[in-house]
Order: sequence, then C-alpha cells, then structure tokens
Amino acid sequence: MTDPVELEQLSDTAVPGQPSGAPDLRRLSDVPIDLTVEIGRARMTVGETLELRQGSIVTLNRMAGEPVDLLVNGIPIARGEVVVIDEQFGVRITDVVGSIDDGSASPSGTDAAAESGTAEG
Repeated sequence: MTDPVELEQLSDTAVPGQPSGAPDLRRLSDVPIDLTVEIGRARMTVGETLELRQGSIVTLNRMAGEPVDLLVNGIPIARGEVVVIDEQFGVRITDVVGSIDDGSASPSGTDAAAESGTAEG
C-alpha cells in the first residue's frame, strides 16, 4: 500500500558567534520591524484627554533618569538610556530583556503609551 519514506538527516551547521543549538536568524535580517522607545505611560480619562492643549503636561509613570524601554512590535526587548548624538535622540542599550517566559518582558504601566519615536543604535 505505502512505500517506506527515507528522510535525509539534517546536518548541524553551526553559525560562527552563536551558541550551539541557537537558531540561524540570518534569513530574517531583511524583515522590517517597528522599534519603539517608550519613555513612560499615563492613565487618563477620556475627559482629561479631550482637555489636552498645546503646552499641556502629561505626567508619566517614570522618574527622570530611569531607563526607557525598547519595544519591537510592542514587545519589550531591552532597556536603555536616552542620549543625544548630533542633535538627534538615540538610546544606549544597558540591559537586554530575557526570555518572555521569565516575566521580565512585561512593560511597565498598562495603558496609554507616551512614545518617543524610533531609535537606532
């Protein structure tokens, strides 16, 4: 009825600089992603939001000098400090977030995000 199928054994090709068993992600290097730097969050009512005008100040849940979060497609991947390079903002990475399973990847705050554009670094 059915013939036995022989499958070729895949070879374990190590990628230089990667730990053994780590996936080779080079194929994904050209996939675009959104990198966001989150400086803090605030919880407001709809009424408070409608009252915002030019010059209004929104208090965020972070203190000045605290690390900012780097998010890829909305998921935290690292933390860092804001730097200015040639009149442009950037982020110096100070901590890379562990795996999502360890709980350290949960973003601080839970509601409306105040975002500071994108960063390259």
